[in-house]
Amino acid sequence: MTKIKSLRVHDVRFPTAAAGDGSDAINRGDYSATYVELFTDGGPTGTGFTFTNGRGNEITCAAVEALAHHVVGRTPAEVRPRDLTADVQLRWLGPEKGVIHMAAGAILNAVWDLRAKLAGKPMWQFLAEMPTADLVACVDFRHIDDALTPGDAAAILDKGRVGLEDRLAQLRREGFPSYTTSVGWLGYPDDKVRALTRAAYAQGWRAMKMKVGGPIDDDVRRARIIRDEIGPDALLMMDANQVWGVDEAIANMARLAEMNPYWIEEPTHPDDVLGHARVQRAVAPIRVATGEVAANRVIFKQLLQAGAIRVMQIDACRVAGIPEVLAELLLAAKFGVPVCPHAGGVGLCELVQHLAIFDFLRVGTSLDGRMVEYVDHLHEHFEDPVRTRDGRYLVPEQPGYSSALKPASIAEFRFPDGPAWS
Repeated sequence: MTKIKSLRVHDVRFPTAAAGDGSDAINRGDYSATYVELFTDGGPTGTGFTFTNGRGNEITCAAVEALAHHVVGRTPAEVRPRDLTADVQLRWLGPEKGVIHMAAGAILNAVWDLRAKLAGKPMWQFLAEMPTADLVACVDFRHIDDALTPGDAAAILDKGRVGLEDRLAQLRREGFPSYTTSVGWLGYPDDKVRALTRAAYAQGWRAMKMKVGGPIDDDVRRARIIRDEIGPDALLMMDANQVWGVDEAIANMARLAEMNPYWIEEPTHPDDVLGHARVQRAVAPIRVATGEVAANRVIFKQLLQAGAIRVMQIDACRVAGIPEVLAELLLAAKFGVPVCPHAGGVGLCELVQHLAIFDFLRVGTSLDGRMVEYVDHLHEHFEDPVRTRDGRYLVPEQPGYSSALKPASIAEFRFPDGPAWS
């Protein structure tokens, strides 16, 4: 049995702030990764990460080191997520949220990358082919069994076996629907927004997202530019990145409704479940979407129970790895809400493509309303980068979670001593 012999964590940061890449109403940072390598006794190396935004990445790295003893010396299958997320002392820094959950996510992403590599399968396939009982056993139902029971989960996963091969053939033939956020960062001038939108449309993208949350007149003007370029039939999504209050969100969306947005993302504070519910009632038929910084499965449970969202946006790194994501996907299926994963950053596209494909193959079983976010930044630093065609993700084929950074990129962008920083 392959055992994990040691863990190494790298603080890797890319200087994206200067160009305005990733800029929104609240954030302007340097895309960064708390990058974990798990070395084994003769087997492959597992790699995983969590995404941060620059300063503070060193804190997540320190949390990874504090949690490392829960995995070193064990086989990948022996690693128990609750040992990391419910460490009797470190959990006080969470619990099950924030730095501890993100650090646990970086480690568990590496553990599951290792499991898929040992099986010789890409992550989506490794998950899609797992027996129902094994998948259910991965989920921590504590605090969510009032909304999703193990029996509910098993029924969803068993149903997902029906037609799986046909759905996979469809993905191989057509790719997975996607939308791009690269056109509408808040820090981009109007001319750049127009040029990027025109180029993305020419490349086949028929769904695009813009950032809002600056002065409302500016938001309206930029939205008109994008809508003029993409025409009335393409989808236009908007993302306020939590900057508005509830009443402000409702008032601003009344003005932005002119551009027929498909959804408004993070219209208010991510933990304000009742606020999201009020916004959703007020702005319908525009959908409310959220989830990229939802702390855990319990927040998602409440958002779904309250009817507060009509699009659920899982994140591969904000929470404690694939077991937590499984719970979230199953909750969404139980409530009939489509999942459109959050991506971008460093490597999020690489990870969430696997989760979205698994969701379609085994959980949600329909592409209606499903899209994966795409941001055209930093893919060149990965050994197995995402591939797109005509605005769609292509199915990844290499074993693992597509999470391995190139050694040269780690060396160049390691903080603070890599050449990019020193």
